[in-house]
Amino acid sequence: MGRREDLADAGVRLTARGGARALTHRAVDAEAGLPPGSTTYYARTRRELTALVVDRITAQLADDLSGLRLPEHLDDAAVVGVAIGFLDGLAARRDAQAARFALLLELRDDPDLRAPLTGAAPVRVGLVDTARVLLEAVGAEDPAGTAVDLVGVVDALLLYRVAEAGPLDPAAVLTAYLAGVRRRS
Repeated sequence: MGRREDLADAGVRLTARGGARALTHRAVDAEAGLPPGSTTYYARTRRELTALVVDRITAQLADDLSGLRLPEHLDDAAVVGVAIGFLDGLAARRDAQAARFALLLELRDDPDLRAPLTGAAPVRVGLVDTARVLLEAVGAEDPAGTAVDLVGVVDALLLYRVAEAGPLDPAAVLTAYLAGVRRRS
């Protein structure tokens, strides 16, 4: 891993702990254990520093998606298992997810920086396509139309887990979701 990634990871940790306002050049230098002014070489402005963090978060999500493997046989239990496995993998990057959620709110007025953290992210196409494959396998009525909803359900479950917002059983939520999108015979 290079200096740029080290600085981005420091920025992710700061944002996760203190929100977007905690993301400063001086704080990133200190978090990364570097001399003052080091971060400025890689990100001259606060916006560039924020972009560095956004890029790191989205690159990790792309890595997580590329590592996702679907079992040969997909029934409801397998689809729920795949979704929970992906959820668990995302939640393991707790700081990255907390930083993502903080930046989603902070960047409301900066659509260019915010887009990679939302449904407009290029990696989202892969997420939705994977969800479509899963939904087709279990006989969803409109797999292409509801795939984005499945991605949203997993994202909401992730928010609940990372924010420790309340008790929630992801398996029960996902099982109910699958029952609701099934083709009606």
